Amino acid sequence: MGTEIGGGIAGGAVSFLLVKLDAFASREWYLQENINRALQDLGIELRSIEALLRDAASNNDPDHLFTVWIQNVRDQAYAIEDVLDLFRVDQESIWCSFKRRHSISNLIKDIEGRLQRIQQTKDRYHTMTFTPNTDLPVRVAPLFNGNVEAVGIEEPVNKLISWAMEPKQRLEVMFVVGMAGLGKTTLVHSVYERVKKRFDRHVWITASNSKTELDILTLLVEEFGRCPITQRADVPALTHKLRELLLNRRYVIVLDDLWVKEVWESVRHALPDGKNSRIIITTRRGDIANSCRDGDSIDIHKLQPLSPESAEQLFHQKAFSRNGRCPSGLEEVSKSILQKCDGLPLGIIGIGRLLSIKSPTKNGWMTLHDSLESELRSTGKLSNVMKVLSASYKDLPYHLRYCFLYMSIFPERNPVKRRRLVRLWIAEGFVIEQSGKTPEEVGEEYLNELIERNLIKANELDFDGLPTSVGVHSLMLKMILSFAHEENFCTVYAGAATNFNEKTRRLSIQKEDFEESQDLHSVQSFFSFGIGKVKIGSNFKLVKVLDIQGTALEEFPNVITDLLLLRYLSLRNTKIRSIPRSLRKLHELETLDLKQTLVTKVPKAVLELEKLRHLLVYRYNMESAVPFGIVQGFKAPQRITALKNLQTLSFVKASVQRRMSRQLSMIQGLDNLKQLRKLGIVELAREDGASLCHSIGKMSNLHSLSVTSLSMEVSLELDAMTNPPALLQRLYLIGPLQKFPSWISSLHDLMRIRLKWSSLPENPIPALQNLPHLVELQLLHVYTGTQLEFKSGKFPQLKILDLQQLEQLSSIVMEEGTLPCLEKLIIGHCSKLVHVPRGIVKLIHLQMLVLHDMPDPFVAMLRKNGGRLQRFVHHIPCVRSYKQGQLVDDLS
Repeated sequence: MGTEIGGGIAGGAVSFLLVKLDAFASREWYLQENINRALQDLGIELRSIEALLRDAASNNDPDHLFTVWIQNVRDQAYAIEDVLDLFRVDQESIWCSFKRRHSISNLIKDIEGRLQRIQQTKDRYHTMTFTPNTDLPVRVAPLFNGNVEAVGIEEPVNKLISWAMEPKQRLEVMFVVGMAGLGKTTLVHSVYERVKKRFDRHVWITASNSKTELDILTLLVEEFGRCPITQRADVPALTHKLRELLLNRRYVIVLDDLWVKEVWESVRHALPDGKNSRIIITTRRGDIANSCRDGDSIDIHKLQPLSPESAEQLFHQKAFSRNGRCPSGLEEVSKSILQKCDGLPLGIIGIGRLLSIKSPTKNGWMTLHDSLESELRSTGKLSNVMKVLSASYKDLPYHLRYCFLYMSIFPERNPVKRRRLVRLWIAEGFVIEQSGKTPEEVGEEYLNELIERNLIKANELDFDGLPTSVGVHSLMLKMILSFAHEENFCTVYAGAATNFNEKTRRLSIQKEDFEESQDLHSVQSFFSFGIGKVKIGSNFKLVKVLDIQGTALEEFPNVITDLLLLRYLSLRNTKIRSIPRSLRKLHELETLDLKQTLVTKVPKAVLELEKLRHLLVYRYNMESAVPFGIVQGFKAPQRITALKNLQTLSFVKASVQRRMSRQLSMIQGLDNLKQLRKLGIVELAREDGASLCHSIGKMSNLHSLSVTSLSMEVSLELDAMTNPPALLQRLYLIGPLQKFPSWISSLHDLMRIRLKWSSLPENPIPALQNLPHLVELQLLHVYTGTQLEFKSGKFPQLKILDLQQLEQLSSIVMEEGTLPCLEKLIIGHCSKLVHVPRGIVKLIHLQMLVLHDMPDPFVAMLRKNGGRLQRFVHHIPCVRSYKQGQLVDDLS
């Protein structure tokens, strides 16, 4: 690993330690004077080291001595962090069971000793010098030579050529965005070579992150002026000259590999608005492209990985250069290697070339397949691939580097839920507080930036456009794993042969059973991914994150309540039935995730967890004979509303609370939870409806609300809402309604509403049709009428419409101009519906029509051969019919 990577990680460790030192000093105000003074001196010294590491991260490797020094700095930072963590909790309870007994005086000596060791290196690191890094970064382009590699990009090439040549009386800009190695340069070069002769002037400039605004403007003036600039010029002079050279000219400019927004802005200001002129910019930085998109003259083309067919074609061209065909004995391993490449041309070409010089034996190919991680390292045969990918990591600010490396914890092709990842970052202390924002909001911004930088990818998007789960490219994961292993950031346990480093900070169990048998006292995070049995050791005293969801666990491990620094605890998808009262000892706990367990009651002890932000205790009972009661909640302590930091509370049984206290139900006290973002209530009695409305009116930050009545016979009384939460985005109401709650029509920000078993005699559509941001609407057993009518100009943003179990419905009318954005229409269990929605042919953006358990005659009318209603749906790309969850007809 290069020093720039190691220095970056060590620098990150020091930066986070400095934040922790400041927080520690401000919180532990009662510190003895000598400890306080030692901490202040330590902070001063660490800031000097941090500055040096920042310089080193952007320069060439100085020498082996400095590399070793960086590792020592990192280890010292980790060690000091451990001491601070131990001091934060009740010393006696930890030191009594810790390996060595510490006292306050021992703590002082530990801190002072570390300070002295760092000070002893002061003279050495002040004399260390660096050679400025003037080399251009490793580019992908050299890997793409000749026409043979231009595979699978014909469609985007033709699209960009059409854009470049379309007559428009203005300057237009196209950002071509994608992760490293995706072929952005190859694509644009192919376009540029075909169109450049059609312009008066043309130039290709490699921007790179080492070039300044002055450098780029100088190159442009030299290229267009066709002579070198001998005298030094400043930006204003170059801007004036460039405008003079291009005035009344039709030009095309390519800025390849843009890293800095200010470079583009200086170029844009220097260019005249030439008629029919074009600028094409390639960049990994989607965040830069999005921030520059200030009008319809600037567009973004997001380059996608190669399709499986194109990836295979390219791989065979490189690996089997003689005839481009894979021998029959290598087909299986070839597909497995291609899966690792995940459509990335950089990896396909690099690995294909390496295999082309190897003997075409299955054993030789499997050896490479199993050693990809080591081959990607700086001394490996695929080190150039690593250099290209790692440039994106090096460009990250410190606060995002740890967040990105965190993806090393999760198994390959194992999607990570967005909310889970953000909560984990917060528990680790990676999310830096910002005034006016919750840690969750800051964490979401971090994730969004990593996605826009094309380092983390969104696997699937929710109805609101946010990712429900994320991941990283397979080759990017290999790079991350290499960094994480060498820097003791994370150790992946892949069986008994795994070598542990006693200083490892995070442990990810991904294979076989695990039973702690080594001294792993530095572990701060422990993960298991549902494979085999896991036994948690008694010396994990520094653990802040314990995520063992899906493991074969039937009882709550008592050792957990001794992990006094624990901030995040997930036992999701286990078979535990209860949690102990000793949970009260976990005063740092922020997230308790017991979803899909058998826990139905939370003890009073949870009330002592004052920092708790997310309490999730519920399961989906898929075996329930009545779908109405599918969500099983939990019995909460009566004073659960004392947890005033709660952001998420779901799902609480309201009926249990009423039986417990006729005087004051839990519902009436919910108005204390003013920080709630998500609230789930089940088994709500009719008489508690007004109290719930009053409490919800006090929750000004509420984004998601789910309410289920006591039974299918008990009405939801929610008419008393006088101050509905203005920020509400998701609303789920399950149970009978005497009338439609009028306040719903005022929810300006509402994006999703699901109504189930409402049994309304009145049509709810008029009350919903003017919601400006509604994206998803589900109506299940909601309406007892015979017709639904969607008026012209209504539901302006709706993308998903789900109509199910409307047993009396015989007609759906969609006027021209209604539902202009609808993409997916679901119709199910509507036995009296005799015709497809009238006006469906006008829904030009409709991509999918899904039918669930519709009568056979209705489905028959949509079949291609002879279906009399088929002409109304032939414009829809995907039309499918299901029976009891099984696909029975593809009517597309």
